[in-house]
Amino acid sequence: MSKQQKQEPHGRYEITGIERLGLRVSNMINHPVAQIQRWVTIHRLDSDGDREWEEVIGVLSETDGIDITFNDDGSVTLRWEASAEEDRPVEVIERVEEAAPF
Repeated sequence: MSKQQKQEPHGRYEITGIERLGLRVSNMINHPVAQIQRWVTIHRLDSDGDREWEEVIGVLSETDGIDITFNDDGSVTLRWEASAEEDRPVEVIERVEEAAPF
């Protein structure tokens, strides 16, 4: 063999600090309990850099429908109203169980 084959690196994709923080905040907002109560408090972790924290908080503050409260301990509380779809009444359909034919 006179030709060398190219080898692609098989390294893992590592997420950036902003992506990690964004995923954490997104998971907290989308958590079923947070969706029911329509608020969540986000605490800044030691691993959250200044630039990442400021960028994520900046995006949240520019998002319509989210009220941000900056707490004394450095955490941030997000509150939001129910969307029009969430206000729709839920239709409940009851199944009638039929007796077994045997």
